[in-house]
Amino acid sequence: MMSISNKSFAAIAAMFSLLLLSSMQCHAQLSSTFYDRTCPNALNTIRKSVRQAVSRERRMAASLIRLHFHDCFVQGCDASILLDETPTIVSEKTALPNLGSARGYGIIEDAKRELEKTCPGIVSCADVLAVAARDASALVGGPSWTVKLGRRDSTTATIAALFSLLLLSSMQCHAQLSSTFYDRTCPTALNTIRTSVRQAVSRERRMAASLIRLHFHDCFVQGCDASLLLDETPTIVSEKTALPNLGSARGYGIIEDAKRELEKTCPGIVSCADILAVAARDASTLVGGPSWTVKLGRRDSTTASHTLAETDLPGPFDPLDRLISGFANKGLSTRDMVALSGAHSIGQAQCFLFRDRIYSNGTDIDTGFASTRRRQCPQEDQNGNLAPLDLVTPNQLDNNYFKNLRQRKGLLQSDQVLMSGGSTDDIVLEYSNSPRAFASDFAAAMIRMGDISPLTGQNGIIRTVCGAIN
Repeated sequence: MMSISNKSFAAIAAMFSLLLLSSMQCHAQLSSTFYDRTCPNALNTIRKSVRQAVSRERRMAASLIRLHFHDCFVQGCDASILLDETPTIVSEKTALPNLGSARGYGIIEDAKRELEKTCPGIVSCADVLAVAARDASALVGGPSWTVKLGRRDSTTATIAALFSLLLLSSMQCHAQLSSTFYDRTCPTALNTIRTSVRQAVSRERRMAASLIRLHFHDCFVQGCDASLLLDETPTIVSEKTALPNLGSARGYGIIEDAKRELEKTCPGIVSCADILAVAARDASTLVGGPSWTVKLGRRDSTTASHTLAETDLPGPFDPLDRLISGFANKGLSTRDMVALSGAHSIGQAQCFLFRDRIYSNGTDIDTGFASTRRRQCPQEDQNGNLAPLDLVTPNQLDNNYFKNLRQRKGLLQSDQVLMSGGSTDDIVLEYSNSPRAFASDFAAAMIRMGDISPLTGQNGIIRTVCGAIN
């Protein structure tokens, strides 16, 4: 059970006394009773959102404390860290100390959403951050304190000042990830993984899409820690049985095959999390997609989260704003989200995932395309019938996916919303016109995704079998 030791109390209290000095706002206006008349339920509303989040994942407590810390150290405690990327704002979320590691944005948004229902325009996001940090501490056995309130939210963000946090920021020591991590301890590791992936993709081209998706679904739940691979046990509710994975996630056996071979030559050295990362890269190159340098040194989790697998993974029916916020919660930009969606230029989807779309007679779908897709997907039954996500080059990872979107031929609703008159239209147009831009951004986004909250150093374990804890 996660807790804060007595020896840590003084350090935590000292840190928060420093946070009070860091604010660029007028402290004289801050008061613990600031919302007593204007929004008397404010603290209870925030506490409820934090309690629900920490009950789902204890680690979220650390993330919420860190979020407040990273906010206050840049421009003061003004919620500048929460601002998303726009044409006029370079988001702090994409700065190195935050990218792929800062988490909990969605928890703050949830609390704010509830507050807006009862006290619209009253409680600042900066105050939500401050209260959430206190509540997070208390929920995992740490100290509590009286939070001064009355902060207001900034209209700007600054990425430059965040570099002062580089020495302080990483609770997941990303500096330990390196492309040369196994050069001495297991020099044949990459070749061994590549052989397993090549054999699998040569038997079935679609397996390339499945391996890329496996890495994606792992990283979006607890970070890139191979939690997805753990089988059900009396103490583990497997992520494999969560709705986004059940009956669709594939390729587990390929990862186990690679691990089995690695254990013969380098027992106890190469993590399953790293195998997933390397396999995704190799799968991409084997179907004509880009390659990239994979950073290595991740360790494997001893836990899984079925709950987070059902809440944090993007869905095939998600609207654009939910896709953007879901990726932002993982430290990924809107551009990263669109680039990674390009993985849908390979692979297949089951009929029940796109049936409503092809029978909707909506203006966002080409009628001929809908008619073609109906042949293999009747209005009733045959839910599991498969259809290629890209009819033109179904076995090639290329930019044709984005050309399809321009023609209203996205198979899933979550595909077509990327080209629907919204903020991502320009990115889709760019990728449809430039295979090079797509390939470059896809590779960069995969690297950033691979940086999401890895376990390093002494955290986690190296599993002997990827589906079980040693």
